[in-house]
Amino acid sequence: MSHQITVRQLIHQLQTVDPDLPAYFAINPDWPYAHYIGRIIEVPGPNGAVYLAENGQEGVLPPQVRTELCWADV
Repeated sequence: MSHQITVRQLIHQLQTVDPDLPAYFAINPDWPYAHYIGRIIEVPGPNGAVYLAENGQEGVLPPQVRTELCWADV
């Protein structure tokens, strides 16, 4: 997967999952916690981007998620 993903690609990927499930960030294999998603900020213009802010952590990622991400078990 590319290091960059567009909003269109993100929306496309999210359309393939249950829309009623909670969504989290999985950020760091050395600290494998589920993180809440906070504010979403758009910076318009030719060099613009969309930023999804982290809003705290929930708990350790389930083993199945770590396996799917190829992250070693903690």
